[in-house]
Amino acid sequence: MHTQLAFFGGLGGWEILLIVLVLLIFFGAKKIPELARGLGRGIREFKDATKEIKNEIEEGTKEDPKDKPT
Repeated sequence: MHTQLAFFGGLGGWEILLIVLVLLIFFGAKKIPELARGLGRGIREFKDATKEIKNEIEEGTKEDPKDKPT
């Protein structure tokens, strides 16, 4: 159970509940799904960009048989 909430660090149940209530008060129930979707899109774009960079690096490090000295 603790591994699911590991990203919250040392926060307990009451602290998380307080944060959720404050978010509801500031943004309202209608705005929170929009914020979550935007956050999800941003995370997805970041992951895609890191995958592209990783693939480019891996392709660049592969040795091309044509470039081998004979």
